[in-house]
Amino acid sequence: MKTIIHKASERGHADHGWLNAHHSFSFANYHDASKVHFGLLRVLNDDIVAPGMGFGMHPHDNMEIVTIPLSGTLEHKDSMGNIGVIKPNEIQAMSAGSGLMHSEYNHSKTEEINLLQIWVFPKVRNIEPRYDQRVFSAEEKQGKFKTIVAPVKAEDVMWINQDAYFSLGKFKAGTSVDYRIQHNTNGAYIFIIDGEATIAGNTLGKRDAIGIWETENISIAVNSDAEILVIDVPMN
Repeated sequence: MKTIIHKASERGHADHGWLNAHHSFSFANYHDASKVHFGLLRVLNDDIVAPGMGFGMHPHDNMEIVTIPLSGTLEHKDSMGNIGVIKPNEIQAMSAGSGLMHSEYNHSKTEEINLLQIWVFPKVRNIEPRYDQRVFSAEEKQGKFKTIVAPVKAEDVMWINQDAYFSLGKFKAGTSVDYRIQHNTNGAYIFIIDGEATIAGNTLGKRDAIGIWETENISIAVNSDAEILVIDVPMN
């Protein structure tokens, strides 16, 4: 088993006034040669966006983009004609593929939004751009990991153009859970959204993360009520 620890306090940080952003990996003006990617996971941004503010129309191509609102509501528009509002317990997945334009704004004029935006390198380049948005109830994630993104087209997950799997779980203090990595060429990037857990002998708190690879099974001991995201991705 190999591991790497990314502490919340050591993430990149940019405060633009309307946007307070923390970067787990090198992004924009933040660069750390030791934190460029974890396998094919390229970006994990923890963004807080002021009321009514956001990202105007801008291009993307050849990237798989997953957005997870933690609080507040996000307004999405894109060049494919999709318009929608995404709330907590909803997930957005988008294949930028051969290229698209999109904008994302805080839908509320009075409350901040906190969201995770995650980029994964695609398996096949220049596919037709695609957008999806789904609800996953809190009950589905209670006491277990619920796979929310996977490289399969099914009703209970969102499809991704990569051999990657995203799983979310909410766990009570004093419980434990195992996570089995999907493929022997994959690793798991485990991000503590909230709470505290001990993983591979490391105690991790809110917004801390651990990358683990060259193993099959990962045991997680939950020290305080926790919400945990696992991003299971090819390592090369």
